[in-house]
Amino acid sequence: MAAADLVLTGGRIYTGDPTAPWAEALAIAEGRLLTVGADASARAFAGEGTVVRELDGAFVMPGLVDVHNHHALAGRTELFELSIAVGASLDEILRAVREYAAGLPDGAWVSGGAWGSTLRSQLSTEASLARLDEAAGGRPVMLMEDSRHNRWVNSRALELAGITADSDPGEGGVIELDMTSGRPTGVLLESAGLPVEQAMAATSTFSAEQHRAASRRGVELLNSYGVTCFQDAAVSLEILGALRSLDEAGELDAWVVSSLTVNDQIFGYDPVGEGLVWQGEQFRTRHHRPDFVKIFLDGVPPARTGAFLEPYLPDEAHGAHFHGETALSPAELEDWLRRTAKRGLSAKIHCTGDASVRLVLDTVERLRDEGSTSARYQIAHGQFVAESDLSRFAELGVAADMSPFVWFPGEIPQAIAQVLPPERASRMQPNRSLIDAGALVAGGSDWPVSPSPNAWEGIHGLVTRADPAGAVPGTLWPEQAITLDEAIAAFTINAAEAMGLDTETGSLLAGKSADFVVLDRDPFAHPVEELSRTRVVETWFAGRQVYVRS
Repeated sequence: MAAADLVLTGGRIYTGDPTAPWAEALAIAEGRLLTVGADASARAFAGEGTVVRELDGAFVMPGLVDVHNHHALAGRTELFELSIAVGASLDEILRAVREYAAGLPDGAWVSGGAWGSTLRSQLSTEASLARLDEAAGGRPVMLMEDSRHNRWVNSRALELAGITADSDPGEGGVIELDMTSGRPTGVLLESAGLPVEQAMAATSTFSAEQHRAASRRGVELLNSYGVTCFQDAAVSLEILGALRSLDEAGELDAWVVSSLTVNDQIFGYDPVGEGLVWQGEQFRTRHHRPDFVKIFLDGVPPARTGAFLEPYLPDEAHGAHFHGETALSPAELEDWLRRTAKRGLSAKIHCTGDASVRLVLDTVERLRDEGSTSARYQIAHGQFVAESDLSRFAELGVAADMSPFVWFPGEIPQAIAQVLPPERASRMQPNRSLIDAGALVAGGSDWPVSPSPNAWEGIHGLVTRADPAGAVPGTLWPEQAITLDEAIAAFTINAAEAMGLDTETGSLLAGKSADFVVLDRDPFAHPVEELSRTRVVETWFAGRQVYVRS
C-alpha cells in the first residue's frame, strides 16, 4: 500500500457525497485522495515520511466551484485599473476618477469600474459628462457598469473612438443622447461601447506578461475565497495563452474550464467566433480545459436588451410593446450549437430574459432529437424562466448556471424593477422550482459583476433570499429559497458536473483531486442568517496549500 504524503485526522469533514456525507480524516498522496473516512483508515496510509496533522475538530469541505466568473478581468481591474466602491454615488465616482487620473501620464486611459446600473439616468446627461471630463483632466475615460455590459465614457474617449450621435451603435447597441442637445452623453449600451475598447487597445497595449499577471492574480483571489475550480465565462486568445503559460509553469492553482467567445457585445476581444473557437485545443493543459464556447444570446434587462416573452414597461424610446431581441437569430444559434457539438465543444449561453431561455431550450431539443447527446449546455443567468419551461432543463440535460448573486434584494434587482412590471420583476431566479423539477443548478458569482467571488454570500442569499450584508431590507421571492445542503452542492459538485469536472473535483472521494477548504466554523451549526460570516482559513488544491488566512 502506497504511503500518504499527508494525513489529516480529527476533523468534521463534509464530503459532499450523499451516500457518506461525513468523515473525520483524509489521506493524500501525489495530489489525490487515497481515502476519506475514519481516523484509523487514514492513519493506515501513514509511512515514515508522512506528515500527520490533527485538525482538532475543524470543519473541512470540498473546494468551492464557481461555474461563472471572469477571473482575468477581475485580476486586471485590481492590478491595472481603477476600482470603484460598490454603491458609489456620482460624486464618489468623480472623486475616484480625479484621484486616479492625477497619478497617470497625460493622455493615459482611465479605465475600470463599476458604476451601479441604477445610476444610468443620472450619468446620461451632458452636465454629468462635463463633470467627468473635468475630473479626468483631458485623459480618456472608460468606466464599466456593474453588469459589465454597458459603459460610461468621457468626451475624449468618444472622440478617439469616433462616436457621434450619427454613429452605428452595432447590433443591440445604444448610444444614449442628451434629451436637450441630442449629443452623446457618454453612456453606451452593449455593442455601442466596442469602438471605445478598440480605441483604448490601439493606444494602450496590454502585454502578454500583464495578461499572465491578471490571470494569476484572479486565481489567487479565488483561492482566498476557497475556490479551487472555476469556469471563465468568456475568454480571449490572450487569456487562453495566460492560462496555458501558468499551468505549464506549475502556477495554475485551480481547475479551469474556458468558454471560447463566439460573439462579443461587451469585451472588445479580437478575434472571436470563427477566428477563436476552433483554436482552443492548443491551449489544453493538465488543469485547463478549453471545452466550452460562450454565446451572448441577449443582454441585460436594465438596458432593455434582455429578450422577454412579455413586454417591458413602456418608455419614450420603445413604446408599450417592446420585448427585447436576441443577439443571434434562431438559425444562427442552431448553426453554432450544431457545429460546435460536432467538434466536441459544449456551450454556455447567456440568457437573462425568458424568451432567450426558451429559444435555447427549443434549439437543444432539436439537437438532442438528432442524436447529439454528449455536448453539455448551460443557460447562464436564467434570471427569468417561463413556468412551462422549468421542467425542460432536466428533460434536455441543460444546466442552470445561476449567476451573479441576484437572488436577494440589491442594486441589480432594483434596476430591473425600473423596467419590468412589479409582478414580473419580483419573480427572479426560480431556484427552488428548478431543483424541484430535477434541474442541475450550478452556482456562479459572475465576479467581478458581483463585487467578490465569495460563495458564502451566494449561499446565504440562496438559503434566505435576503441581502447577506443587510444593506437592503426584505427578501426576493422567498418561496424560491433552497436548503443549505442544496446551496453547498450548487457551489461544489453541481458546478463541477455542469462543466464536466465532477470526476476530478467537487466532492471528497478517494481517487479525486485533493481539493478542499478548512473553514472557521461549521456552517450547519450556526443560524442561516450568519452564513455570510463564514470565512476560509485554508485552501488546498491538488494536495497543496494554496492559501492560508493570515
